[in-house]
Amino acid sequence: MIDIRLVREDPAAVQAALARRGVDPAEVEQLAAADTAARQAVGQRDELRAQVNVLSRQVGDARRSGDDQQAARLAEESRRIGERQIAADAAADAAQGEVRRRLLWLPNLPADEAPDGDGPDDNPVVRRWPERPRSYADHQRVPHWEAATALGMLDLERGARMSGSMFPLFRGVGARLLRALTAFALDRHADAFEEVRPPTLVRTDTMVSTGHLPKFEEEAYHIERDDLWAIPTAEVPLTSMHRGEILEEHDLPLRLTAATACFRREAGAAGRDTRGLLRVHEFDKVELFAYATAGQAPAVHADMVARVESLLHELDLEYRVLDLCTGDLGSSSARTFDLEVYAPGADLWLEVSSVSWFRDYQARRANIRYRPAGGGAPVLAHTLNGSALAWARIWAALVETGRRADGSVELPEVLAPYLGSARVVAGSA
Repeated sequence: MIDIRLVREDPAAVQAALARRGVDPAEVEQLAAADTAARQAVGQRDELRAQVNVLSRQVGDARRSGDDQQAARLAEESRRIGERQIAADAAADAAQGEVRRRLLWLPNLPADEAPDGDGPDDNPVVRRWPERPRSYADHQRVPHWEAATALGMLDLERGARMSGSMFPLFRGVGARLLRALTAFALDRHADAFEEVRPPTLVRTDTMVSTGHLPKFEEEAYHIERDDLWAIPTAEVPLTSMHRGEILEEHDLPLRLTAATACFRREAGAAGRDTRGLLRVHEFDKVELFAYATAGQAPAVHADMVARVESLLHELDLEYRVLDLCTGDLGSSSARTFDLEVYAPGADLWLEVSSVSWFRDYQARRANIRYRPAGGGAPVLAHTLNGSALAWARIWAALVETGRRADGSVELPEVLAPYLGSARVVAGSA
């Protein structure tokens, strides 16, 4: 969440920043009013508490001096004020809760460098590889849901029969390809990132820490009996690994990577293309995550983007990098670069990674701080994360790009150590 002190000290600046994201300035005004009311309520409560404490001491003094009548009178007055204090406690809690509720719903302030825009169509392409678009043969223009099904790599029908639509079933080399991609990515990140295997189900406060709740509740899978949530990304548990802790500055940046299944309802996907693996409810992903200082964060962010690009280079997939505009930023993000690969069979650019810098927005929710090396009070950390990579769409792009004239699929040479002879999936014209 944003720092409430910014709202108190310069509400106009907060309104201007959030207006770049399409947030009505009235929301900031309402937050400021709620904060003023909460501080007044807390002041009233504290004043009553102080009166009760003074009266309690006076009651004790009166009793020690033998003035029982005065003690009784003071005790009655303390009781009456105490009843008012109980009501004031409830009012203060409710007022503070309203401030927190509004803060939890308010998005992060966008970075000054983030381009302005209203939505995806306004995202500038900052670079692409190769610089000149590739040409693709007709046999590469077959969508993966047809090509992979014919080769026995993908069985969408049985997946839907077991779990419903948008739950894919991978078979044979198709399943092995997912495993190979995961091992490939983890190996490439092992030089600087500690591998973690976090839980797949998490508590509500873990989801709140990243900003996925309460705003995106409809997009998540909730197990009501246990009040647990299926993670939409490993970012969720990795953010909370050090929730409520104070790190040491000399340990930062602290880099983590994790391979997990991810679950998303995609409740807002109605009317959007959901064929094949274009949009699924469950997918495997390797995540990069870091805790950093404000000074370290830009370099960590750039390194994450470079790592994603390196993987795409090695997989020999055509890709482009987009600088997300303010109207398309995720709610918690201050700056995000999306990476998209071109899938010739579907004839679509598919998002395969979002690399985001959240500044201290998530750390404030999760109370993650670090102790400065030079001394002083603990400081909120900055958090960053990025997919490196999400496999469903990479899998689709590899099948379509690698399809040969006889219907077989040749997978990238870089995956040979993980696939062996399965690097070429046989087919017939």
